[in-house]
Amino acid sequence: MTAALPSVRFSILDRSRVRRGQSHPAALRETVEFARLAEEWGYHRFWVSEHHSVPGVAGSAPTVLAAAAAAATARIRIGTGGVMLPNHQPLVVAEQFGVLESLYPGRIDMGLGRSVGFTDGVRRALGHDKADAGDFDGRLAAVLDYFAHGRQGVHAWPAEGLRVPAFLLATGSGADRAARFGLPLVVAAVAGTDRMVEAIDRYRAGFRGTAWGSAPYVVVSGTVAIADSTEEARRLLLPEAWAAAYSRTRGEFPVLLPPEEIESTPMTERERRMVAEGMRDQIHGTEDEVAEALEQLITRTGADEILVHTSTYDRAARLESHRRLARLTGLPTAARRRAA
Repeated sequence: MTAALPSVRFSILDRSRVRRGQSHPAALRETVEFARLAEEWGYHRFWVSEHHSVPGVAGSAPTVLAAAAAAATARIRIGTGGVMLPNHQPLVVAEQFGVLESLYPGRIDMGLGRSVGFTDGVRRALGHDKADAGDFDGRLAAVLDYFAHGRQGVHAWPAEGLRVPAFLLATGSGADRAARFGLPLVVAAVAGTDRMVEAIDRYRAGFRGTAWGSAPYVVVSGTVAIADSTEEARRLLLPEAWAAAYSRTRGEFPVLLPPEEIESTPMTERERRMVAEGMRDQIHGTEDEVAEALEQLITRTGADEILVHTSTYDRAARLESHRRLARLTGLPTAARRRAA
């Protein structure tokens, strides 16, 4: 085990991906069970996400799903990665997290993002459009105000006065925004480019301490898969890479398929290129290979925390990958805590 790995926190983001032949309710129940295992293995946080009208993703109501995950666990921090502010009124967001923090004090994270619905139809159904993302600063300020002192005579009970850590998911100018608001930054790991490092550097240089954060804090999110061989780990991640390519060419994010079926599917040159691009930013391999790649990522970014999101068709292999990652990074498992 390299020295850099135990020096940062490791957490999990689960998007409640749906496999072929699996129902959406089953995928949600699997997420709740995954949260329990993540706590058993010693991960720091477990976050869920928000997607609407996506066949391959069951998680549409992150605060509701976070409540179920919190109820199934006892110590691990539970949060969202994230709630998309353009889709919701700030008062409702503050109230929902206030309820979560009241029920599970000291364990709730409020991860917030700027994305809007995937299609025009979804955006209309949510009652919003792309223009709502343009007022993101105002919506973010409103959510934070409701926790501090209310806003224009309106109080978001029970949120007011509670301390729920807020995180900002970076897209575009998100790093600069996180610095202005004094919030922890969540940024996607991107290989082969300096954009990620440049965004992190801007964030640290421009950070202004506020009641929400006194110092910069960087969470780097990325895909990690561990298996007995490099090729086996690569095949674990192929279904997600293919789903991403499919969505970009057909406008719909599908359920996960078995890797052997994808390998036998005729692809256009564009689809092959997209799959290769999707695999490029993923860390996968044996334990030694993953440890080396993670150490390079941590050294390059100075990350305080790594947020792992890994989707596979093979559920058992995914769980084993996370278990091995926990062991590799020296996370304090429940058994070790009991022994201590």
